[in-house]
Amino acid sequence: MVRNHVLSKIEAGEWAEGARIPSETQLVGLLGVSRMTVHIALRDLSAEGVLVRRQGAGTFVAPRRSQSTFLELRNIHDEIEARGNRHSTEVLKLETVFCDLALATELNVPPGSAVFHSVLLHRENDRPLQIEDRFVNPRFSPDYLEQDYTRITPNVHLMAAGPLEEVEHVIQAVPADDTTRALLDMATGDPVLLLRRRTWSRGMIASSARLLHPGTRFSLAGRMRIAR
Repeated sequence: MVRNHVLSKIEAGEWAEGARIPSETQLVGLLGVSRMTVHIALRDLSAEGVLVRRQGAGTFVAPRRSQSTFLELRNIHDEIEARGNRHSTEVLKLETVFCDLALATELNVPPGSAVFHSVLLHRENDRPLQIEDRFVNPRFSPDYLEQDYTRITPNVHLMAAGPLEEVEHVIQAVPADDTTRALLDMATGDPVLLLRRRTWSRGMIASSARLLHPGTRFSLAGRMRIAR
C-alpha cells in the first residue's frame, strides 16, 4: 500500500523531482499502517533510486536518471534531444599532448608521440551530465583541434572522418575526485559511472575516451538481437 501510494504520487506528478514527501509519521496517519511498514517501504524505494533519504532533512523524490546506450555509438546531443531536453557543451581543454608509456600503449603509438586531447562538459537542461575526456590520433583526424565543439560533438566529427571498424567498451563504478565532483555537481560519496571507449578506423586506434557520469542520475542500457 505504501509503495503504491508513493509511486502513484510521483507518476501523477503530484510529487515532483526533488520534492520532499510526507514524513513517516504523516504517512502512518494518512494510510493507517504501522510505522515499520512505512519505514520498510521507504527504505526499499530509496535502495531502488526512487527516493533519496537525507538525515535530518527528510525523504525526497530522486531525480530521474538519464539513460544512454553502450552497444552502439550514439551522439550525446541526439540522446539528450530524444528525451525532449536541451544539450549544451563547455570546452574545458583542447590541446596537443605527448604520450607517456601508458597513453602510448592505449593508442598503440610510440611513447612521446604527439596526440590531440579534449575535455568537454556536456549538460542536459544546464545540469552537468558527462565529462568527455578524449585522446585522438592525429593521423586519423589532423583537424580535430580546429573544430568548434560547442556546435558539434567529437562523435559527429570523428564519425565523419572515417568508417568505424571496431569499438571497445569498459564500464566501471569509480570514486569521484574533487574536480570531477565539482564539474558534475555531485554530492560527497556519490559514485561516478565511467565508460571507457576505444574506437578503431582505417586500421588504427582513432580515439580513446573516458566518459564520466554522475552515477545517481545516469544509467547505461543496451539491447541486442541474437542471430538464430
